Amino acid sequence: MKEIDVAMIGGGKMGAALLGGMLASGEYDAASLAVVEQLEARRVRLIELFPGVEVLAVVPPCAAAVIAVKPDDVADAVHGAVAAGARRVLSIAAGVTLAALDAAAGPSVAVVRAMPNTPALVGLGTAAIAGGATASDSDLAWAEAILGSVGIVERLDEASLDAFTGVAGSGPAYVFLFAEALTDAAIAEGIEPDVAERVVTQLLLGAATLLDRERDPGQLRRDVTSPGGTTAAGLARFDEHDLRATVTDAVAAASARSRELG
Repeated sequence: MKEIDVAMIGGGKMGAALLGGMLASGEYDAASLAVVEQLEARRVRLIELFPGVEVLAVVPPCAAAVIAVKPDDVADAVHGAVAAGARRVLSIAAGVTLAALDAAAGPSVAVVRAMPNTPALVGLGTAAIAGGATASDSDLAWAEAILGSVGIVERLDEASLDAFTGVAGSGPAYVFLFAEALTDAAIAEGIEPDVAERVVTQLLLGAATLLDRERDPGQLRRDVTSPGGTTAAGLARFDEHDLRATVTDAVAAASARSRELG
């Protein structure tokens, strides 16, 4: 069997999203990639999704590997990748430290730890990476290219990955909670549920698009808020309940939990 450029070990949602992004980027062709998945039913689905990509139950000979399995399975996946010839390993498993990855890979293999988030599933992810003991700038650039196919990538010290997890890793859930609350509030004010869902979804999409263009949330908030108007009345209630402090506490709690898990 010929050597594969990159073996994706784990064919779940995130592994499939990265594989799709890599193919769409034009940097990889299907014949240079493989995906390793233990579940037979999932392998059948991956074959349908990615024509021309090798879909296997075992790791093939490979130059590099992306580890997209559950944290408890990472060490075994890294061992399998290295045994198959991988000289670079990128792990997207939450909470698995560079020390653990380096120990599993051995001194001759470069490892990169990444923390992506779920918007990568729609090509709008935010990821952070940190390199292991032997990872070079070239290794980090390789990891950036893979993760960058489904969003943006920031290079951080590993010590900052826990804070990144508390903000960007857990952040989608904060936004979804706000969407749920806003939808419930709209329904409580008499708007039909299906209308409320459409309105809230569109306002979040529009607001995020504006923020991406203007990059100044404070100014955008002020632009919407007329003195004595409806928005000012709503924001005053957020201030009464100290929304900013609540958000700060939530991020701190998520970051602390990430440190505990690591």
